[in-house]
Amino acid sequence: MHLRKNGDCICILRVTLKMHISYNDRTDLLYIRLDDKKQDVINRRVSDDVVLDIGEGDKIIGVEILDASKHVTLDRLLPVKYRVSKAAV
Repeated sequence: MHLRKNGDCICILRVTLKMHISYNDRTDLLYIRLDDKKQDVINRRVSDDVVLDIGEGDKIIGVEILDASKHVTLDRLLPVKYRVSKAAV
């Protein structure tokens, strides 16, 4: 939710994001997609194991975590179910 002041009124804007989380156990790669809009992205490596996908307006739309099992406990990531990619099997 964002608050925007417009003159004397405050407008409340609700933003709904469809976040997608995918994990490939063969490559140990975790990808968190924050925006489901199709767009061109620029990859920015911020550490040895983390790459950000930057989309329109310099917004972060995805996070790629290499060697994810070393950094993240998948069961505790979010209270959501995740599925292992069948394409990698």
